[in-house]
This record gives sequence, C-alpha cells and structure tokens, in this order.
Amino acid sequence: MKIFKNNIMKSRVKTYIAAAFVIFLMASCSDALNINPKGVITDEELKDPKNVDGLVTAAYAYFPRVGAFDTMNPWIASIRSDDAYKGGGGLDDQPAWYQMGVFSMVNPNVGNNDGVWYQAYCGISRVNTAINAINKVDDAQYPLKKSRLAEMRFLRGWMHFKLKNRFRWIPFIDENATTTDIPTVTNHPEGDDTANDLALWQKILDDFKFAAENLPQNQDEKGRANKYAADALVAKTLLWMAYPEGDKNQVIKIDNGKLTEALKYCDEIIASGKYHLSSDFAYNFMLEYDNATPESIWELQFTIQDGTNRGNLNEGNGLTAPWWNPYFSCCDFHKASYNLVNAFKVGANGLPLFDTFNEEDITNKTSYFENNNWDPRLNHTVAIPGFPWKYQTIRYDSTASRQPATYGYMNSMKENVTTNSPGLYNAFWMFNSKNQAEIRYDEVLLWKAEILIQLNREKEALPLINEIRVRASNSTAKLKLPNGSYPAKYKIEPYIDGGNCTWNHDFAWKALIWENRLEMAMEGRRFYDLVRWGMAEEVLNSYFAKESQRRSWLKVAHFTAGRDEYLPIPQAQMNWSRGVYRQNVGY
Repeated sequence: MKIFKNNIMKSRVKTYIAAAFVIFLMASCSDALNINPKGVITDEELKDPKNVDGLVTAAYAYFPRVGAFDTMNPWIASIRSDDAYKGGGGLDDQPAWYQMGVFSMVNPNVGNNDGVWYQAYCGISRVNTAINAINKVDDAQYPLKKSRLAEMRFLRGWMHFKLKNRFRWIPFIDENATTTDIPTVTNHPEGDDTANDLALWQKILDDFKFAAENLPQNQDEKGRANKYAADALVAKTLLWMAYPEGDKNQVIKIDNGKLTEALKYCDEIIASGKYHLSSDFAYNFMLEYDNATPESIWELQFTIQDGTNRGNLNEGNGLTAPWWNPYFSCCDFHKASYNLVNAFKVGANGLPLFDTFNEEDITNKTSYFENNNWDPRLNHTVAIPGFPWKYQTIRYDSTASRQPATYGYMNSMKENVTTNSPGLYNAFWMFNSKNQAEIRYDEVLLWKAEILIQLNREKEALPLINEIRVRASNSTAKLKLPNGSYPAKYKIEPYIDGGNCTWNHDFAWKALIWENRLEMAMEGRRFYDLVRWGMAEEVLNSYFAKESQRRSWLKVAHFTAGRDEYLPIPQAQMNWSRGVYRQNVGY
C-alpha cells in the first residue's frame, strides 16, 4: 500500500494544522477566527524548531488538495481548452463547469469559483504563519531556517502563481500583512494595467528566486521542493512575463530579455544532470512510479493508509474515473474531445497532420483506428473502448460512459489509476493517492525549445523536440494487447530538416505548439499556454465551429477576447472587499 512517501506527515500534524488555522489567519478566512481553537501552539512553544517544522508540514499538507468541487485541479483548466469536454451526468451535472467550458455563460456568480479563491488564500495563510514562526527562531537553534523559509516562499509563490493564471488580478499577501492590513490590499492597483500586472508577477518571481537561491539541490524527504523545482518555476514565471498583456488581456509584445533570463534557468536544470526523460512515457502516470522517475522535478504528494482516517487523497480527481461497474462507481467527468483524439493522428511520414488532422469524424471506431497512423501518446492519454485500460489486460468498454450521446466514449487516463490499484479509495467518488507531477523534465525541454524558437534560434530547438518525439516513439511496450499485438498503428518520426520538413521559424513554432499539446494533453496546461501566447480566441473559436457540429451543446460556445482569458473575481470576494477589489475586464 502507498503511504506518505517521505515522513513529512507526522503524528502531530493535526495539532500543527489546527494551529495554522488560528495563528495569523487571513481576513479572507476570517470566519475561522470565531471558532474556539483546540491544540493551539503558544508563542513560547513556537520557539521550538520541532513545532516550527510542524507548521511547515501543515502548509505542505494543505496544498495538494485545495478543494474538491471547488478545485484548482488541472482537469478544470483542461475542459476550458480544446482538449476535453466536461463530462459527467449531463449538462446540468455541475453546470458551472459547463458554463466555464463554453465561456459565454460565465459571470461573477458562476459556481465552483469562489471556493478556489477562499481555499487558496487559506493555504497562503498557512505559509505566512510558518514564515512568521521561522523568522522568530534563532539560526543557531534551527540550522534548517533558511531552507525552510525558502520552501515556504516556494509554496507561497506557487499558490499565487496558480491564482494569477486563473484570475489575473489578485492581491498578493505576504507574511507582513496583518488582519487589519489584508482588507486594504487591492487586487488591481490603479494606473497602467500592464505595468501593475508585471509588478504582481515580480512579487511571485521574487518568492521563486529566493527559493532557488536558498534551497538545497537535493532533499532527503520526497515532496519537499529543491533548488531545481524553484529554478523551474522561476523559468515558468519569466515565460509569462515575456508575453506582457494589455488592459484587455491582449499580448502586446514579446520580451526577449525575459526569454533569455528564463533560458538560463532551464539550462541550469538540464546541466545539473539530475533529470532526464523516462525511458517510457507511461512511467509518468503510474502510481508505483510516484517520486521514482528521472523526469519528476516536483510532485504534489497524496497518501492513503498514512495513519489518518483516509489519508490525504487527491479528491480533485474524484470525479474523473469512468462510470464503469464493477471497477469504478463514479463519475465520468473529463472526457477527451474528438479534436484532441484527431490531433494524435500522423501522416505516412510519421509527422503531425497540422492542417488536416480534424477533418475526419469517427463513424466506425474499428476502421478509424485501423486506417490511420497514430502517435502512441494517444493511448497513454485517452481511454478508448476496446483498448487496454491503464496498461492492464482489462479493456475499457463503452458501458463506462454515462452520457455517450452528449460526451462520447473517450475518457481521460493520465490522472486515473488501475482498476485494482492500492491507491484507490471508494467514497462513491473514486479518490486516489497517485501523486500529481507539477513539474516534469519534458516540460522544461519544451520551455527551452519555445524560448529558442522565439529568439530565432530554432535550429537549436530541433534536437530538443526530437528528443521528446523519440521517447514517445519508444513508449509502446505497455500498450500491447495480451496477444502481443497493438490496438492501433503507431508511427512517429523525428523532424528532419531538409528531409521530411523545412525547419524554418514558422514551421518550428507550429511544431512546438503541437508538441506541447500532445505531451501535456489533458494535464491542464493547454488553456494557459493558449492565453500566454495570445492564441486563445483564434484556436478556441475555430474549435467550437467544428466541434459544435459533433456536439450540439457547443453551439452556444464562444470565446470573447478581452474577457475569457480569465475567470471573474468571485462576486462573494468583490462583496467582501467593499470596493477595494476591481472586477476583471468584461465582467
């Protein structure tokens, strides 16, 4: 059985968590202040490094699960892209996510939105509580002081980063903000929008840079952030800053200086020699390889049978398992789109069909998959009836889909586990304890390739993209049927300049966008990449125009540039702020 893999969660964690909720708690979580606390750690006890470490543990324990139905889980971003449909029991099953997926129905009162804000800032409160406690301890008594402080700033930067991706304009709350200060902190300073937006990014960047400068290269306990995890998030933040946005969320330029700085951090990770691609793409999505692949840079840690009632489970994925008796009881959300499945098709030369990939409809599944060539990453990503489920001999079947007329038959597999997994927890919702990789080496390679292409050094990007494609080509062993055959024809080739392609700037950029999508499909990256590149309106409205011919409920879908790049600030938070917050443009 999988337990908490790194000794971070101790038996005293419940006391630390209780303390984290009542010491220095944020005004945005102010209701908790009215509760008579139990197990509060006194100021005197906070001078004990063991108790301070407990508050660090409490912060780590909170962040993996920031909500369930109000989740910031990656699959919620996935259904806002061309990768996935909402799924579930129909359009009226969690309708807020349907509204988010079609964009045209979203307003500041949309459901499943306020909880993300509230819970994220409660998590930031835990971090700031730990930072204040760390700062009170003498360095000589607490040799880990600088490292633990760096870990907390890493977590604080990560949570603000996630919030900023979702809402753009957010208040940045650090450890110096008191309960009196917090209600006065605006989410949107007056003046030039772009400049203030970059100032907010800079605060997030400062946290990550502090972490990168003060974290060790290696951590004995799995799950703790190390220097290279911080390097990666420095690079990722700089990549957002390299495409500054105007007051209508439009990308106004490309900042080569920021790209060049981000490149240094990518190179540092690569040059460390600590990470490389796994030999098989499958290992990134198997519970038994949690914290065990050479590709994993930082994972959110989930647990089962760790001494608590039911562990620290990934409840955010509790809805995405198939509706498939007798294996899974719920709930068939997060269904792969036809568009995504088609994107994995390749031509006779083994390269993507950039311009024609989406012309064919699936009228006969057997002939469709037999008559086309496929990138093998398809069957690591999408469950298709008749194909193996999650590298098992058991074949996924059409009975596993609740609403096939609405959402089709193809489920998401990466975040799910095997039918007999020791990490499954059946609470009707099928929670599991598989870790969630937040940063992988393949993504760092793609960031570096993106930077090089944007800097007109596309020739240097070619081997990076090919390294990922070659690994994909070699990742077929676990896709075999019991008789040794394959369920589809797999064919994928590297790009050969002057051979099967002309590797110029425009072609390289198209290939980079495609590779990003296929490598990270259904992992919640796609939507944010489209926004960051200023491509969301064009790509998504083109997607809706075609996909609505297959799914009539998408006829109401429309992406409005200058609004839909970000979700609205929840109305409950607007009300709480009493005029201090400014609503996002378009809402």
